[in-house]
Amino acid sequence: MILNWNAMQNRICPKCIDGNRKGDCLLSAGEICPLKESFSEIITTVQSVEGNRYEDYVAALRANVCSACRHQEANGVCLKRNHLECALDRYFPLVIDVIDAARAMAV
Repeated sequence: MILNWNAMQNRICPKCIDGNRKGDCLLSAGEICPLKESFSEIITTVQSVEGNRYEDYVAALRANVCSACRHQEANGVCLKRNHLECALDRYFPLVIDVIDAARAMAV
């Protein structure tokens, strides 16, 4: 499967509330979009899930990506996620769709 950051960006960023609706990011200086920061880990995680239950995707996301995020505390609490400030968490269903579509095209 071939999926690059631009394909993800073209689908997600125009919808993101942290952007200008044209795909340009408006995060504050020093902030990095979690989608971009963990792009390869997200792809690997989504591809590792067998089946299509959203709960399984979320469990894999928490175990493989969120657990390594600097915003998540050791006890698993993430204030960014809890306050709906994490673009990855907000747009995860769309992220799954983009990855699945790229995977289907590769077959």
